[in-house]
Amino acid sequence: MNVITRRQWAGLVACLAVGEVGAVSAVSAVGAVTAVSAVGAVTAVTAVGAVTAVSAVGAVGTVGVTGPFPHFDAAVPGGVVSVPLGRAASAPQASLNGAPVLVVGSSTAGWQAVVGLPLAAKPGKQSLLVQDTAAQTRSLLITVQDKRYAEQRLTVPPRHVDLSPEDLARHEREREHQKPVMATFSRTVPASLRMLQPVDGPRSSSFGLRRVFNGQARNPHSGMDIAAPVGTAVVAPLPGTVIDVGDYFFNGKTVWLDHGSGLLSLFCHLSAIDVAVGDTVAAGQRLAAVGATGRVTGPHLHWSVMLNRTMVDPALFMAP
Repeated sequence: MNVITRRQWAGLVACLAVGEVGAVSAVSAVGAVTAVSAVGAVTAVTAVGAVTAVSAVGAVGTVGVTGPFPHFDAAVPGGVVSVPLGRAASAPQASLNGAPVLVVGSSTAGWQAVVGLPLAAKPGKQSLLVQDTAAQTRSLLITVQDKRYAEQRLTVPPRHVDLSPEDLARHEREREHQKPVMATFSRTVPASLRMLQPVDGPRSSSFGLRRVFNGQARNPHSGMDIAAPVGTAVVAPLPGTVIDVGDYFFNGKTVWLDHGSGLLSLFCHLSAIDVAVGDTVAAGQRLAAVGATGRVTGPHLHWSVMLNRTMVDPALFMAP
């Protein structure tokens, strides 16, 4: 598996999709609403028991990868962090900013929440609300550390930035359609959090890039771009269920996979789709083919991972 350097990435810029910001803006809209309700929920709840602070030290990554559920220690914007919840006969329920959170573990080994942190998160404390089986609610604090993502300035044709009224109307319709897709939270728990790379090719470290198109700031890049020729097979990184397919203005031909408990994958700019809504797929099973559909200037796969309704860095789920 090759990881391209920043210099090599500059040569790959021609393959980048301008419009992936469109999908992110839908996430931001959901996040803005849930954040308001979460503030109210935190102030209305009296924490029961000790408050635990979780913070990340050192490089972003994962540790303790001896089992199917790694311990994530990336408490930065766009990162993932594991929060121990203790032992109980059954799994507690947890939420962050109003969104349900993935909980893994067992009654004997103990439970942990696997929490995605928004790219827009500010350094400081965030409250993870935990409801135990006894219906007691407690608040555990996550300390979000600062992380400075690089800025990328691009000059593109004006139509890639300033949408016509017709294109804007289409984008708005598609964004509304995808809101409930992104809010999917099935009760199935993923059997593993170790993801396969969905397509063979050099992968960038472009997640989180702050993008400026023609002098206009846009939402940061919310996924991983993998360079590959048109027609290259795209496979499922984990077992999952297809929850949406479509041909969208920004993202082109697209597949959404539900891996369980709010862990989703998004695959964009496909040339062909080999699955339908409702299909179940195994890890490594072909879903589609790499393409250059939507707002792109060259073939590649854009792959996003969503956890508790927020885009997180896909690299955190892959082997180094």
